[in-house]
Order: sequence, then C-alpha cells, then structure tokens
Amino acid sequence: MGIRLLDQLRRVIRVRNYSIRTEEAYLQWAKRFILFHGKRHPDSMHDQEVVEFLTYLAVERNVSASTQNQALNALVFLYKRLLDNPLGDITAAARAKKPQRLPVVLTREEVSKLLIRLEGVHRLIGSLLYGSGLRLLEGLRLRVKDIDFGYSSIHVQQGKGGRDRIVVLPQPLKQPLAVHIHQVRLIHAQDINNGLGEVYLPKALARKYTNAATEWKWQFLFPASRPGKDPRSNLIARHHLHASAFQKIMRKAVVKSGISKPASAHTLRHSFATHALENGMDIRTVQQQLGHSSLETTEIYTHVLKRGGQAVRSPLEDIFPEGY
Repeated sequence: MGIRLLDQLRRVIRVRNYSIRTEEAYLQWAKRFILFHGKRHPDSMHDQEVVEFLTYLAVERNVSASTQNQALNALVFLYKRLLDNPLGDITAAARAKKPQRLPVVLTREEVSKLLIRLEGVHRLIGSLLYGSGLRLLEGLRLRVKDIDFGYSSIHVQQGKGGRDRIVVLPQPLKQPLAVHIHQVRLIHAQDINNGLGEVYLPKALARKYTNAATEWKWQFLFPASRPGKDPRSNLIARHHLHASAFQKIMRKAVVKSGISKPASAHTLRHSFATHALENGMDIRTVQQQLGHSSLETTEIYTHVLKRGGQAVRSPLEDIFPEGY
C-alpha cells in the first residue's frame, strides 16, 4: 500500500511540474510520516497524527524551522492534492517560525581572497554568483542561450518561485565566459559524435521544441564532467555540474583563504547585494537583480549596512582619540 501510494504521489507531483528536488523531498517526508505511525495509511490519519509527527521532528530530532516547514508542506500537499482531504487549521499553528538572522557578508577583500582560491570553472561560477547576485542553482542551471554578450545580461529562467528575470553580466567575465563556452561546445560536439548530446528539458519545452534537446544553445553552461541517467526519463544525458561538487570546493577555498566567517556559496549572493547598495545602487534595482518578490526581503541588507562598523561611532574613540 505504501509503495503504491508513493507512486501515486510522484505522478501528482510531476503533473504539476515540480522540481526533482521538491519531488524527492516530498516523497521522503511522506514515507517518514507513514513509517513514524507504524506504516498506517494516511487515509486513516489526519490533523492529530500530522501534529504528532511535526512535534517529534522539533522535539526529538531537533530539526531546523525550515526543515519542519518543508515536512509540513509535503504533508499538506499529500492530503490536499492526492487524498483530497485537506488538513485543517493546524497548518498555521504547526508552521515553525524561522528566526530572523542577518546574512553573512564578506568584505570586498575577503571576496577577492576567496575567488583567487577557486580554480578553473569553479572560479568562473563563484565570480558569476558574486558578480550577478545569482543563487547557486540558478547559476548551475544556466543554458548557453541565456548569456547575452551584446546586452551584457543573463536571462535567469525559472528562478525561485518559477520567475524569470534579467541580471547583469559583469564586464570582467565576458572574455572568460566566451572561452569557456567554446570549450563547452567542443564537449557537446564530442557527445554528438558518441551518439549522445541530449540535455534535459522541462516537459513543456520538450513538447514545444521537439529537437531542442540536442541543440547547442540549450546545453548547460556548466556541464557535468560526464553524462549520467536522468532520474525521471532515464535518458542518458550530460546534466549540469552538481551543486554539492561546487559547495565542497567552496568550503575548501574558504579554509585556504583564512576567512573565519561561516561563508558558503550563498554568501557570495549576500555580498553582491550589500556591496551593490554600498555603491549606491537603488534598492529596487537590487531587488530585481536578486529576484525577490518582496522589497522587505531585500531590506535586510540595509540592516547589515546600518549595523556595520561604518555606521556607529564607539564611545571608546572619545577616550582614546589617538588610538588605544
């Protein structure tokens, strides 16, 4: 029963064109929910059992607020979309409140030290995340056609929330990107010669552009080192570089650069936003570049600036004006 249910849930998720990451997460949470309650079918459970499971995650497993909310979202989807028996008002009460934290931001000098420690394609990716304010997966999912050298722009498609946007292509990256794209084209040509060369496309695009999967312009800008099997279609194709591969290289670069802050790939995006505001960029423009749906989300970077050392004069400076 449990296996059949998960197969049904997978089909419902795919009909709605959710990402493979969301699909895997929702299936995993549904499975854990069922196992937690002794393999009972979800039809025989509802609000009370969902609250018990979420309480277990929070109290016994000590998961973060975002993880707890992801589990709740998965169960809300299960009961609403598959079982046609939506959960009640418990969803609002059970949703964990995320603590408000200021983002980690690197100085320009620290960004420079970090990027220098990255090598080859990883330096190019890191520079793009910082120079254009991209999320890691937005950068890795770029296609060759998304780079517009003439207008110095990058077309981010299906970003967070399924929204498209245009971001700046930094001038210093034009020449390195052009060289990189030439190398990617050679890889694609070799794949074609080997009877491969197809790339994953969302179903809607695959139906609309029947031959696009093998076309050069649809290839990933940062392809994986070797072809692999697509988990949905079982197609052997060259996907983009895996996020975990870059994150691993990034962690090593942070250590080598001597940066004591808990920096990650996302820190480069935070640093872009903060440095852009420092340079006088309008906050609305920063919002558009980051792809935030709400200006309130972008405003957190103004708090970072206000709380920085340049915004406050310490009273110790009155006691030791010439230095300690």
